[in-house]
This record gives sequence, structure tokens and C-alpha cells, in this order.
Amino acid sequence: MRAEATTEPGRLLILGAVLAALVVVFGAVTAYEVSDRAAAADDVVSRSQPLSADAADIYRSLADADTAAAGGFLAGAQEPADVRERYERDITTASRLLIKAAANTDGSSRSARDIATLNEHLPRYTGLVERARAANRQGLPLGGAYLRYANQQMSTHLLPAAERLYEAETARLDQDDRSARGWPFLSLALGVVVVAALLRAQRRTYLRTNRVFNRGLLAATVASTVMLLWLAAGHTLARAGLNEARAHGQDSLKVLNEARINSLKARANENLTVVARGAVLTADGKRDKYETEYGTGMGKLSAALAEAGRLADDSAGGGPVADAVQRVEEWKKRHEDARDTDDAGDYEGALAKVIGVEDSTGESFDQVDAALKKALAHEQGEFTRAAEDGRGALTGLPVGAGALAVVGAAGAIMGINRRLSEYR
Repeated sequence: MRAEATTEPGRLLILGAVLAALVVVFGAVTAYEVSDRAAAADDVVSRSQPLSADAADIYRSLADADTAAAGGFLAGAQEPADVRERYERDITTASRLLIKAAANTDGSSRSARDIATLNEHLPRYTGLVERARAANRQGLPLGGAYLRYANQQMSTHLLPAAERLYEAETARLDQDDRSARGWPFLSLALGVVVVAALLRAQRRTYLRTNRVFNRGLLAATVASTVMLLWLAAGHTLARAGLNEARAHGQDSLKVLNEARINSLKARANENLTVVARGAVLTADGKRDKYETEYGTGMGKLSAALAEAGRLADDSAGGGPVADAVQRVEEWKKRHEDARDTDDAGDYEGALAKVIGVEDSTGESFDQVDAALKKALAHEQGEFTRAAEDGRGALTGLPVGAGALAVVGAAGAIMGINRRLSEYR
């Protein structure tokens, strides 16, 4: 190498080898980094976010099943067919999604343990609900105790495990999102170095030969510049799409899921307030446990709806949220009226105001749930569209980087060989 560096042909050989190596390394690093980010973006669209949504649906289905079980119990010995179907549909949905989650979860992870907990306690819960129904059909007061115990299983085992599963899947989504949006700094830095080296080589050739253009080096410079610009533009567009998906979809989905969950919790506690009739008190023994938890759930629901309204960026998303806010206020008023009726000793009148078909808190709950479902569907569509746009911006870039690297390296070698031929 030292001997070769003492002659111009030797220096040209070294220069050609270095330029070709730089271009190849630039292409390889770009292909690797972009492939990693493209895979993360694909996970966001096709794995992480769907699993996070499924985990939220598991929680929602379990909470809604608990609400339907309490509502059916309050209806008396002849449980309405639609309430029974709703309960069975919720249990079936939760079971199906648990199977799907188990198939996509590492067996040694915390999520796997939470799924195992759910699979263990769900049959116990459904068994207790069936016992409550059997006792209720026979007019036995023991049915209320079975239902309260079923709710305890739901509150202490099933819902906490489902919440942890949702948080774990959401954390995985956040991790994939950060990986997909991370700048490929090494590739960008290498691209700047390669383009600068090629320009410097062309200037050297011009100064020594007075030839303005070296076609091979010019082709290598163009290929490397295109690769660098494609990398910068593609990743900028990908980040823009993923940022939009987070800001106008993912964040809204999280808040709306929280709102829907708190709505379901509030409704279940409202029903259990009528079932227990003051038999279950808070830890201090001063207040009705279920009525207190109803108030807590409604407070969280209102806060989540306020945040969802702030995040909504169009009328299609903000309209259902505004409707839900209005229905929640109506729900609160009807609940107060039902509690006043119950406190006055009119249990049947209070029951009608809680589970009646018209002008009841149950009607308000259904209206809130329908509005939240509509808002969730809209935000899910916004997220999917933006995330797919972000993923699409990286499509073809790894392969393109490899092809351009081959063209660039070949151009550098041909350009240097052209100068070498002049010494032969």
C-alpha cells in the first residue's frame, strides 16, 4: 500500500477501492436501518395496534358482561332474551380474543401470565353468574349473594388482569411506534460522507486532468445523492404519517377506550347498588360501596370525555364525543332521580328508572355506549389510514438502497479505471 501510494496509478487504485467501499457500506447500512424501521412500522399497523385494540375489547367485553349479568338479574326471574344474548356475546368475544392474544404472546411474558389468569377465573365467574340466575328463577335471595361474589371475582381478578394486558400491549405499541419513527442518523451521516468524498474525488480529478466531468464518478455521485435524498424524504414522510396516527388516532383511541370502560364500570355498579340494596358498604362502613364506585366511575368518564373532545380534530370525531357528554349529563340526572325514589321506599319505581325501556339510566347508558362506539370506529379509521401512509413511505427503500449502492460502487470503479487507462 505504501509503495502504491507513491505513484498516481497506485493512488487512483486506492481511491477507487475506498470510494466503492464507502458507497457499498452506505447502501448496506441504509438497507439495514430502513428495514428495521419498516418492520417496526409494519408491526404498528398489523400487530401492535390490533393487539392493543383486542386487549381493550377483552376488557370492554368482560365489563359489559358484568353489566348485562346485573341487569338481567334485576329484571327478575324471566331474564330478557336480549340481555341474555348480550351477556353470552360478551363472554364469547372475550374468550375468542383471549385465544388470539395467547397465540401472539411470548409464553414467558407478563402478558402470558395475565392471559392465564383470565382463562382461569373466567369459568369461575360464569359459573357464579349461572348460580345467581338459578337462584333468582327460584325466588331465592341467595341469588343476590352469588351475583355480588361474581362481581367481586370480576373486580379483583378478571378486570385487573385485563387492564394489565391492555397496558402491556399498549406499551408494546408505543415501543414499536418509537422504533419506527427513530431517525436513521448513521445512514444519513454516512450518506453525507459518501457524497462529500465523491465530490472531493471529482475535484481532484479535475485539478489533475482539467476534465470537468468523470462519467463514472458522476454516476456514483448521482446514485448516492438520490439514495440520501430518498432516505431523508422517505423517513420524513414516514414520521409524519406515524406522528399523525399517534396524535389523531392512537391518543384518542386510548382516551375513548378509558371512557367506555369507565362507563361500563359505572353502569355495573349502578345495577349492583339496586341488587345489594345497601348490604355492601365501603371500608369505613359509612357509605354504599357500589354507589360510591358509581360516582368514581362517572367522574373518570366525564374527565375522559373532556380529553377526548380536546383531541378530536374534526366533526366526525368530535360529534359523537359531544353527544356522549350530553347523554352522560342526562344519565346523572336520571340516576339521582332513581336514587331518590329508592330512598323514599319505592323499590319497584326505582327499578323501572334503572332498567326500564324508556327514560331510564339504562337507556342513557346505551346511548353513551353507542356514541363512544361510533367515536372509536372513526378514530380507528384515522389511525389506520395515517399509519399505513407512514408505512408506505418506506416501501421499496431497502431494496432501492441496495440497487443504488451497486450502481454507485460500479460507477466509482469505472470512473477510476477510466483515469487508470490513461497510464497504460
